Amino acid sequence: MKRYTTVNDYIEESGKWKDYLIILRQIVLKSELQETIKWGGPVYTYQGKNVVGFGAFKSYVGLWFYQGALLKDDQKVLINAQEGVTKALRQWRFNSLEEIDESTIVSYINEAIQNVTRGKEIKPEKKELIIPAILQQALNGNKELDKAFNAFSLSHQREYANYIAEAKKEETQLKRLEKAIRLIMENTGLNDKYKK
Repeated sequence: MKRYTTVNDYIEESGKWKDYLIILRQIVLKSELQETIKWGGPVYTYQGKNVVGFGAFKSYVGLWFYQGALLKDDQKVLINAQEGVTKALRQWRFNSLEEIDESTIVSYINEAIQNVTRGKEIKPEKKELIIPAILQQALNGNKELDKAFNAFSLSHQREYANYIAEAKKEETQLKRLEKAIRLIMENTGLNDKYKK
């Protein structure tokens, strides 16, 4: 997926959905929200909190509210695009320009801003770090490796632990451990090469 540096670039390359995104952007920019690019797409923030974003997909344009589960959703337009995975995020999908109702969108945005002002938010659950035995043995047997591993953030540690644990065969676990040890000693996160 291409990562854009400006909202204009994102919209210009959105193909058949360009007009939809222009309209959504105009509506969102009438609010107090600040426009930025995160994860390669348009995101709008308030007091440093992600409030709303939008994007073009194959069969629809989506407007999503980062804390959408807290919205009243009187019009019943919001959906959880990843049921059982996503706790707070809710998406509003548009397939025709006629579906884009400015006054309704503005009311949802205003409610989302009020929720930020009130400090209402659903925080992600903290996942326990479970280190697979093969990695724990390597850490126990090498003080430098242990020190380097513990210098990483919890999310980086979890990436390594999951990477090794998800291998079904012992042979694959050993290969992954070997790679992990090399990267840890280089002070490199498992997925750093994918980040800009």
